Amino acid sequence: MTTGGGRLLRMPGGPRRAIFLELFFDLVFVATLVQLSRGLMRDLGWGGAFQTLVLLLAMWWTWSITTWTTNLYDPQRMEIQFLVTATMLGSLLMVAALPEAFGARGLVFAGAYVAIHVGRQVYFVLALRGHQLQRRSLRLLFWFGVSAVPWFAGALAAGTARPALWALAVAIDYTGGILRFPTPGLGRSPESDFPVLAEHLAERYRQLFIIALGELILVTALTLGGTGFAGDRIVAFVVAFAGTVLFWRIYVYRAGNLLPDAITAAGRPDSLARWAALAHLIMLAGIVATAVGDELVIAHPLDAAEPAWVAVILGGPALFLAGRAGFEYTVFARVSRPLLTGILVLAVLAPPLLLAPPLLVAAAALAVLVGVAGADTVRARRHPAEPPSPPD
Repeated sequence: MTTGGGRLLRMPGGPRRAIFLELFFDLVFVATLVQLSRGLMRDLGWGGAFQTLVLLLAMWWTWSITTWTTNLYDPQRMEIQFLVTATMLGSLLMVAALPEAFGARGLVFAGAYVAIHVGRQVYFVLALRGHQLQRRSLRLLFWFGVSAVPWFAGALAAGTARPALWALAVAIDYTGGILRFPTPGLGRSPESDFPVLAEHLAERYRQLFIIALGELILVTALTLGGTGFAGDRIVAFVVAFAGTVLFWRIYVYRAGNLLPDAITAAGRPDSLARWAALAHLIMLAGIVATAVGDELVIAHPLDAAEPAWVAVILGGPALFLAGRAGFEYTVFARVSRPLLTGILVLAVLAPPLLLAPPLLVAAAALAVLVGVAGADTVRARRHPAEPPSPPD
């Protein structure tokens, strides 16, 4: 094996932390989540929710592939920093097109997405000549080339065809990742092609989660500032802020702090890292829905709530708790009862709260989060801290 392309790889014993450029890249996702929540606000029906999910999956896949790239390749090298910066530019184009991605800006969104993923793998195919990892990039290039067809076909289609074709494109991309990109003539990538730098990956997930909470803070502050400082709106603002604080508290409790150790202890670190990614994706979906709910509660605290309003006000925290439950299973191979109870209580509360004002619905969701965080605190005092025990 020649090592011409090996200069791009992280060296054993080198820095294991994320660099500032990666955190800078994450700022794109503040704008992403704001745009997604605004889009969902405009259409709270099933169609709007489906379109928001497709766009979130596309943006998340872009972030994930970039994170796995800097996990494998040395982000201190100028070439990798250029790729991250170029990806940031393309991602910003996608963000700018998000409000009209299913309208007049579909080709901009799809073109930027395909250019990011195909362009990155073309670079690695050329840069890794003679290195065994060139085959990995060839596999990824094949799969992104296949998914480019429904991405562009959807961008050129009208009506309901675009959501269907883009959902197919997203499904192709995620299926390739799950199966480790099996490719005709090359087979699928061995696990050794996806080494996991535990400290780096865990830090990247934590950084993105904090960035996502920043979107909640931004939405609540801007909504209060734009609607006035009436007493009921200030109360709604405090309720929304308290919910954000509890999201942070519930996230970091034990599992959030132990993810690096869990990845290191896992028999298959790459598989565990992928499950952690799925859990964070679900939590992000919950944060997008919660941002919509917070805006509705602050803008209309005592108005008559619509069923869709109740769905996002309660559904956002429920999705967050579901993702957090998956995250806990990733670290400890079990799920604590308070998380499951919280999801169940939120579901049970939905029907009787359909006639309640949004502020009361939000207060009920906050009470559930307080209960989950309180149960965590009691458990921490009664039981010694347990080491991570990831599933086999």
